[in-house]
Formats: sequence, C-alpha cells, structure tokens
Amino acid sequence: MQRRTMFGLMMTLITLGIVAIVLSTSIAIVPYGNVGVYEIFGKIDREELEPGLYFKNPFATIHSMSVQLQEYTMTFTIGEGSKKAADVTQALTKEGLPIGLDMTIRFQLQKSSAASILRTVGKNYVDIIVRPDIRSVVRDVVAKYEAKQIYSEERANVSKEISDRMEQHLLENGIILDAYLLRHVQLPEQLTTAIEEKLTAQEHIWRKEFEVKEAVEEAKRKVAEAQGIADANTIIANSITPEYLKWYFIQSIPLFEAVTFIPTDQDGIPFMYDVAGQK
Repeated sequence: MQRRTMFGLMMTLITLGIVAIVLSTSIAIVPYGNVGVYEIFGKIDREELEPGLYFKNPFATIHSMSVQLQEYTMTFTIGEGSKKAADVTQALTKEGLPIGLDMTIRFQLQKSSAASILRTVGKNYVDIIVRPDIRSVVRDVVAKYEAKQIYSEERANVSKEISDRMEQHLLENGIILDAYLLRHVQLPEQLTTAIEEKLTAQEHIWRKEFEVKEAVEEAKRKVAEAQGIADANTIIANSITPEYLKWYFIQSIPLFEAVTFIPTDQDGIPFMYDVAGQK
C-alpha cells in the first residue's frame, strides 16, 4: 500500500513537471518597444506580433526584435564607439587624399520589416546592413569633394548629402534613419596645417579689406563734414550785411547797464564798451 502511494505521488509530480514544462514553453511575452516574429520548424510567419502575452505551440519560438531608437558610433576613440577598437570610417577625397570621419547615426527597425530581416539577414542586421551601408555611402560622397571643402564651410553640405543617401539606402532594407551626426573630420597633418594657414591668410585679407573700406567711409564722412562747415560759413558770410549789423547793434543796447560808444566812420557801426561790467 505504501509503495502504491509513493508511486502515485511520483507520477503526480512527473505529470505536474510535464505540465509546467509544456506551459512554460507555450507562453511567450513580447516586451514593450519590440515586435515578435513567430517561427516554427524553421518557418517564419510574415506577420509581426505586437507587444503582449502569447500562447504558442511548445515547439515554436517567438523572437523579440527591438523597434526602439538605436545608436551606432564609428570613432577614433578606443572604447567610445560601437566597436571596442578604434573604428573610424576611412575614405578618399576627390584628389585621392585619405581622411577619417568620426560619426554617429541613430536608427530604428521598421516594424513591418522585422520578419523579413530576421528571415533574410538574422538578428545581427546592424553589422550586416547598417555598418556596410554607412561605409559605402560615406566613401561615395567623400569621393566627390576635395579635402579643403570637407574641412571648411562645405562640411555641412557633405554631411547632409551623406545623411540623405544613407536614409534612402537603409530604408530600402527596412531600417529608418533618425539622424546622422558627423562629429569630426581627420585630415593628414600636413594638409590640415596648410588649410589652416590658408584660412588664416584669407581671414587676414578680409580684415584688411574691411579696414580699408572703413577708412574710405571715414574719409568720406570727414569730407562731407568739412563741406558742410564750409557751406555754413559761406551762408553766414553772405548774410552779414551792414543793415544786419546795425539792427543787431540796436537790439544789443538794452543788454548793457552803461556803455561807452566809440564812433567809427560815417557808414560804420560804433563799438560798444561795457563800462558797468568792468567795475
């Protein structure tokens, strides 16, 4: 009787274990920010699953594929980029000079492309699609420009062209480009020095041109000021007539308490001497 009881207990435990195993393999959770891709016996369903709890065939697998924003950085600095080693993108300019581009891109997997990418590429699509596309587009675009253009004011144009072309390439593979950031351009040292010297010389020329222009404008201003003074003096001189001076003399008499008159010739104006003011 005791043996039967032990046997029954063992069978119950085995049954419960089997049920637990079946249940654990029949339930899958697709986390938030992911889509699920259903696979059974090597066959992948074309319909992506939204985040949530799912009951499935114990022999099936639901793969979670992130559709959140991701970053991929290719940089000179060891340990800072997506690779542990230095991973800057090298390219040749229009004149054949090697330059390095330090960059970061932000991207996300398109929800409707998750199943297709898992079936044709696998989960390692960043290294298989994203990274090669970055390098290919950068090299194609850089080859159209001279080094001095990439290093100076046309850098923004280069960055935009890379971004536009990369967006198109990635979208064709089911990946959405959110942003492309060109952080730094590294040129050969001699070329960097030559470009900086040229830019400095150009800036000096612009400054001198500005100073000359400023001096010319100041000279024009002074000429105009002198002309104005000369014109004013001419107007004043022409307006001082004997009649005006006589009128001014008469108007000024009440301003003095006691005056001494010094007569001049018949047509002249007598001088006034303020006697009271000298006391």
